[in-house]
Amino acid sequence: MNVKYRAHETFFIRKGWLTKGIKNVLVDSAVFISRDTNPMDTLGIGANMVKALRYWLQAVGLTEEHWNGRRIQKLTRLGEIIHENDPYMEELGTLWLLHYKLATNKEEATAWYFFFNEFRAIEFTRDDFITQTDNFLRDREGIELGEDLSLRSVEDDYSCIMNTYIPRIRLSPKKFDPEDNIDCPLGELGLIDIVNKKDKVFKKSSPKKDTLHPLILLAIILEQYEKLNPNWRITAINDNEKREIRISEIQNSTCNAGKVFNLDIIALTTLLYRLELLKFVKVVRTAGLDIIKIETDFDFLDCVQEYYRIINR
Repeated sequence: MNVKYRAHETFFIRKGWLTKGIKNVLVDSAVFISRDTNPMDTLGIGANMVKALRYWLQAVGLTEEHWNGRRIQKLTRLGEIIHENDPYMEELGTLWLLHYKLATNKEEATAWYFFFNEFRAIEFTRDDFITQTDNFLRDREGIELGEDLSLRSVEDDYSCIMNTYIPRIRLSPKKFDPEDNIDCPLGELGLIDIVNKKDKVFKKSSPKKDTLHPLILLAIILEQYEKLNPNWRITAINDNEKREIRISEIQNSTCNAGKVFNLDIIALTTLLYRLELLKFVKVVRTAGLDIIKIETDFDFLDCVQEYYRIINR
């Protein structure tokens, strides 16, 4: 079964958790399973939270787990770049990158992958999510909900998704304590909104204007292109050709920017024209074409580094 549910122990990512996790992994790569010190004492959180933090660091692409006689955590290259440039993860671009990695991590964060890539509803309730998840698992993965996977696990993941992207003051203002700083930082992205609080109806929302930097968009476009065309660099050198990508593919393909960022065509093309002004792409929407031509040799990580270079100037 190549899907994973409820690996977060019902704890969504808290503000400061990922920074704390990276800081301690750099000191001790086996911090989560240390035989010399108590991980709960080192990290200052409870046992189940320790498990959740270990999971989240990997789910958002900041660390990878390796076997070295025991399980150890190492920063990914993306994790290293983020730690070098935005150690407290305060920049919106950082949050978009973490969200992207989470929403495309089908094997480790199946509910997030499903919600942003396969779940068709714009407005929805928990029952809508459960029903479509059931169909997805049965048809695509051969998994029977209630037999191979518990309904409770899917329900808990749904609740965790809501808590990830909607600040608690909006979900339960009467229960909100401003001194309790446990919101998820990804709530700043505004990807889910409340339609009817009483009936618990929600909707997917497009990013607000100017919250998504065009270089973050380009990073995702390039990574998805390279996954489909792993030998593009060799081809480009031999044929001296530019990469061409259909705008409809960027908007509608699984794991691409349109899906994971809830981008409608207007928001997407606006960002693409901003990339054109930066001379990274050329937008072609004439003569029956609806494509972009990539005008740079950057890859995903190059775009991430350029983003930090620009905002830190």
